[in-house]
Amino acid sequence: MNDSPYRLDPAGGCPHAANARLLAQGAVARVVLPGEVEGMAVLGHDALREFLSHSDVAKNAQHFTALAEGRIPEGWPLRTFATVQGMTTVDDADHRRLRSLVSKAFTARRVEELRPRVETVTAELLDRLAEAAHAGDGVADLRRHFALPLPLGVICELLGVDEEYQDRLHHLSSQVVATDIGPEQALRANRELLEVLTAIAADRARRPGDDLTSALIAARDEGGDRLSQPELIGTLVLMIIAGHETTLNLVTNAVRALCTHREQLAHLAEGRADWSDVVEETLRWDSPVSYFPFRYPTRDLTVDGTPIPKGTPVLAGYSAAGRDPKVHGPDADRFDITRVPAAKHLSLGHGPHYCLGAPLARMEATIALEALFTRFPDLDLAVPQEELTRHASFVGNSVRTLPVRLG
Repeated sequence: MNDSPYRLDPAGGCPHAANARLLAQGAVARVVLPGEVEGMAVLGHDALREFLSHSDVAKNAQHFTALAEGRIPEGWPLRTFATVQGMTTVDDADHRRLRSLVSKAFTARRVEELRPRVETVTAELLDRLAEAAHAGDGVADLRRHFALPLPLGVICELLGVDEEYQDRLHHLSSQVVATDIGPEQALRANRELLEVLTAIAADRARRPGDDLTSALIAARDEGGDRLSQPELIGTLVLMIIAGHETTLNLVTNAVRALCTHREQLAHLAEGRADWSDVVEETLRWDSPVSYFPFRYPTRDLTVDGTPIPKGTPVLAGYSAAGRDPKVHGPDADRFDITRVPAAKHLSLGHGPHYCLGAPLARMEATIALEALFTRFPDLDLAVPQEELTRHASFVGNSVRTLPVRLG
């Protein structure tokens, strides 16, 4: 491991060149987070897999030493990741309780029941994409008109969130995951997101429906404990952000990859790969999440020969692990949907906190990509890839807009 820590750029940018340099030095790197907060990142595939399932690694911020000692200010841009009350920031029995309350909405059967709705919404959005392109001299922002409204619409429908809230929720959640945001803006975005979700929950309490928010409000676990109000709102924060930001980036990154690797479309046409292969290779090659905060060792640990002190905030380096040449081979940085993977990628997590919505994200992306390229087989980028503006975050990994010509 290099002795000098890697300073993460709050403005985000493409992570892959820096990831390759860090991986060449070792599987674990010291990093400097915004606000000069010291942390670490686990980047190597095998090291990350071990770390994510380690019994002495926690998600509860009570183990975050700098936070416990009062050294993390209220407006710190990553504070919500540590302190939001929900299944991503608890461990063991509390984690199992909260996860069990939500998991019923994401069983294989429930996800499959959503398939006709996802197909219908996808077809409607393709019509809207065509209209946007017609109005824009043949160019439309695929991210805004297609990749965003599909997962956002589906997760809001699952949660019983009215359409009038959707644009605001996306705007606020994108601010919450931004890492270049100032303290006052971060506090304002978090406060407003909580206010909006509290209003939604209050409405669902008054008018319960056949939706997950109503079910969570009424839920009691086996011990008879009601979901607390902070846990309810924290769970909704998690569901809204994770339920659409990841799939939004996945679809955007897959379209960008296919447009810049046209030979891969031939593999699909000739039956050498299918659309689920596109989804899995995109997840590996250009993970929707780059560095995910946080986990904390509950004792001093050594991971792949590198000490990680107790209480250190640790990032899961999913975008780096996906291109780790020690596991994925010397051509790990090549996008190839016919690839026979040497190991399953980690982009949706591993261990007890594995992404609950993984089946839904996979289904949405597979349906969306197949329908998009079936209807618009000549779809291509409207600007050179180098001109695309990246996310202002080292958490999310994608571009802000994706202008395309439908052909």
